[in-house]
Amino acid sequence: MKNEYFPKIVVIENIVNEAPDVKTFTLRLKHESGGKLKYKPGQFMMLSLPGYGEAPFTFASRPASNGRFQITVKKLGSLTAALHDLREKDAVGIRGPYGNSFPLDKIENKDLLFVAGGIGMAPLRSLIQQVFKNRKNYGNVEIVYGSRSPRELVYKDEIISWQDNPDTDIHLTVDTPDETWGGACGVVCALFPKVKLDPKTSVVILCGPPVMIKSAIKDILKLGFRDSNIYASLERHMKCGAGKCGHCYIKGKYVCLDGPNFSYLEMKKLEINS
Repeated sequence: MKNEYFPKIVVIENIVNEAPDVKTFTLRLKHESGGKLKYKPGQFMMLSLPGYGEAPFTFASRPASNGRFQITVKKLGSLTAALHDLREKDAVGIRGPYGNSFPLDKIENKDLLFVAGGIGMAPLRSLIQQVFKNRKNYGNVEIVYGSRSPRELVYKDEIISWQDNPDTDIHLTVDTPDETWGGACGVVCALFPKVKLDPKTSVVILCGPPVMIKSAIKDILKLGFRDSNIYASLERHMKCGAGKCGHCYIKGKYVCLDGPNFSYLEMKKLEINS
């Protein structure tokens, strides 16, 4: 009998140091857990480590035929610190996938603007990889990404390779530059004037700190992007992932079930943009 709260065991196959306090883990289901994990870009899992607890992490890679998948973890508390201490071949537990995906049916053949702040690039990466894997199914792509410093930018080599895709532009900025940085400085919103997409027909997908999302949406609306074409990936105190604990309930919605991806129209009704 399936138990929604019983985790499957996954094994760490590879660990990449993205930034001083950020690591990307490549995981696979342990053989006895059976099969491949089926998920869509934008969904999340609940990851557990005995003695430290459980927390939600969004898939940071597109679904792959080899069954591997990735999460990117910023060291913020006891659980994430313990994850950072793990090594290859260590095992953790996961439940899921949970939540909705990005609006895959609404973005085909559209121009796309991705806006990420800090570790918010991790949830967007799964969709960006999916778009570039099926590049002919989408229009022009622009990616706006900001971080506190150059050393805190994640997926640096991969971002460089994204620029090689046709009809694609990457805009990067940092709050505090160092001697190696030759790019833009300042908040993410300062890069919006560089965006060339037609705001009337393009879809925007954002992820980052709440203050960044709030500010970015205001500026995006000023550029003429439509409410119905703006989506954000959010996290809001998700504890169970299955809509049972009530921690993420707000105005008739469970973020873990109805989200974590919402259109701006939905966000206004839920008042989670304020």
